[in-house]
Amino acid sequence: MRAINAIRMGGGEVLPLVEGGKGVSISNGLSAGNWALAGGVGTFSAVNADSFDVHGRPIPQTYHGRTRRDRHEELVAYAIQGALTQARRAWDIAGGKGRIHANILWEMGAAERIITEVLEQAKGIISGITCGAGMPYRLSEIAARFNVYYYPIISSARAFNALWKRAYSKTAHLLGGVVYEDPWLAGGHNGLSNSEDPTKPEDPYPRVAALRKTMNDFGLHDTPIIMAGGVWCLEEWEHWLDNPEIGPIAFQFGTRPLLTQESPIGDTWKQKLLTLKEGDVFLNRFSPTGFYSSAVNNGFIQELRERNERQVAFTTETIGEHVAEYGVGPRKRIVYLTTGDRERALAWEAQGFTEALRTPDSTLIFVTPKKAQEILKDQQDCMGCLSSCRFSNWAQHEPDFTNGKKADPRSFCIQKTLQDIAHEDGPEAVERNLMFSGHNAYRFAKDPFYSNGFIPTVKQLMERLLTGR
Repeated sequence: MRAINAIRMGGGEVLPLVEGGKGVSISNGLSAGNWALAGGVGTFSAVNADSFDVHGRPIPQTYHGRTRRDRHEELVAYAIQGALTQARRAWDIAGGKGRIHANILWEMGAAERIITEVLEQAKGIISGITCGAGMPYRLSEIAARFNVYYYPIISSARAFNALWKRAYSKTAHLLGGVVYEDPWLAGGHNGLSNSEDPTKPEDPYPRVAALRKTMNDFGLHDTPIIMAGGVWCLEEWEHWLDNPEIGPIAFQFGTRPLLTQESPIGDTWKQKLLTLKEGDVFLNRFSPTGFYSSAVNNGFIQELRERNERQVAFTTETIGEHVAEYGVGPRKRIVYLTTGDRERALAWEAQGFTEALRTPDSTLIFVTPKKAQEILKDQQDCMGCLSSCRFSNWAQHEPDFTNGKKADPRSFCIQKTLQDIAHEDGPEAVERNLMFSGHNAYRFAKDPFYSNGFIPTVKQLMERLLTGR
């Protein structure tokens, strides 16, 4: 394995090892600060991060507003305070070493307001903004306002080409790097386009080489690409180093930092990671964002899969084969199913799935009364954590603050489940909540580094990564 040398990124020299910024409270100031202290790029998640009381305990993000708009404003206030807390925590730990980046999701609720206020109050602490989950055209404008570097997350040369021509060409001097995130292997939300088959992964090398060619065409020969998704050990990527087709390259690690002593996830989650098998991470499209996402196939995902399988199309009048009457809701309002689907519906009812919920696609899904009550309550409790949510039909745009569609009960409240798994521990918590993960998580069980349940510090992990393994 050739030596892993420092790379110039964001105006300074750093090791080409970048911590991925994960979800709600999963990459925080403790993990990011220690990653930067070891000479890399530490990334904390600025998505509804934790702030603390005088005793150092996380402040629960509870909502008291009577309307979604009121609760949305509460969420924005929590998000700003939490991001500032984690940024300062990371800075204090790193002591000026490495780099501290803030990760935001362009599709999170009030993303521009939140990151603008955070950068205003944390001048000199945050050196870069990493941003994905959408097409963040205005990212460069925000970065220029505060003179920080920006790092868009994309999954194709075509996406970067669009961002560059529309916005980034005006602030090229602050483009610290471009994160290429493998849409088939990365954890969390994935950037699969409509033209790409989720069941047919593509080799990242030609896709990244195409990205480099596009960047070179724009004069970005020295701007690093950060490879994210599917990266476990660097000896498997040695042919990417000092490769003119790839150019300056760094590597982002999202899954491996989960299993460190500084990682804030619960012990049960950490132990679960040590037992995963290949195929246990499931690429799905249940997210209320509408994006594909990768998560552990636990009880939470299994319930969503079963919920979606108990689904039939309906019409409000007899059309074609839809001639079988079926009563929906407390008033048993008549809709029409096919004869076969009506038989299936009655069979589901006999199994206890007696509540039929309408979807925006003129289908019914069948759930238990308890699950129906939970779904409806979660929809009513919406606090607008996304710019647009298909689960609750919230959208942050005035005047109606809706996406114009019916709420979709085939999805879930993502804020609720990510907050729960971040702050609760135990077998029940990791089974009944969304557990994002990259597809390589099964390698924890096979990698001798983690033998006998060994959980390294961030420093030990980075030392291991620098050996190529």
